[in-house]
Amino acid sequence: MSTPSRVAVYCGSSVRVAETHRELARDVGRTLAERGITVVYGAGCIGLMGELANAALDAKGRVIGVIPTRLETPEVAHTGLTETIVVDSMHARKQLMVGLSDAIVALPGGYGTLDELFEAITWRQLGYHDKPVFVVDRDGYYKSLFAFLAHAEHEGFLRAEHRNLLHVVHDVDSLVAGLEKHCHPRPRL
Repeated sequence: MSTPSRVAVYCGSSVRVAETHRELARDVGRTLAERGITVVYGAGCIGLMGELANAALDAKGRVIGVIPTRLETPEVAHTGLTETIVVDSMHARKQLMVGLSDAIVALPGGYGTLDELFEAITWRQLGYHDKPVFVVDRDGYYKSLFAFLAHAEHEGFLRAEHRNLLHVVHDVDSLVAGLEKHCHPRPRL
C-alpha cells in the first residue's frame, strides 16, 4: 500500500467546542498537507471544518470543498479553498466526497459527522467502495460510540468482521501510519 492522494475528512462545524478538538483538526489538516495529501471536506469556514481547511492551506496544501447549494452562504462556506464544488443535496455531497477520496477520516462532530461516517462505513460494508474508514479518537470523544458498537455486536446486529472495517486511531501519527498501511490510491483521470 502507499500514501493516498486525497482524503475525505468529516468533522463538526460548531464553534462551541473545546480547544483540544480545534487543535486536532489543525494537526490533521497540516499533517495531510505536509505529506502532499489533498483534503476533501464539506467546504465550511467555521468550527473544526474551518480549522482543518485553514491549517491545510497554511501548510500550502490543496483543499477541495464540497457543499450543497443550500449551505453556500457567506456565514458557512469557505471562500479561500483550492477548489469548491457545489452540489444539489447532502446525499450528492457525501457521494462525491467518497468518490473523490482514497480514504475517509472522521474527527469529532455531531449529527452531520455521524451521518457521513455511518454512510461511508455502510457503503464499505455493502461493497459500494473499498476505501478504509478511520475515526481519530483523541481524548476519548467517541468512547461511548464504540461501547454502543460493541453492544450492537453482542446483540447480533453487527458482525465482528464488519465492525473491524472501522479503523480507530488515537493520534495523527497513527492516522498517517494507518493511511499508509490501508490505502491504495486510484489513478486520477
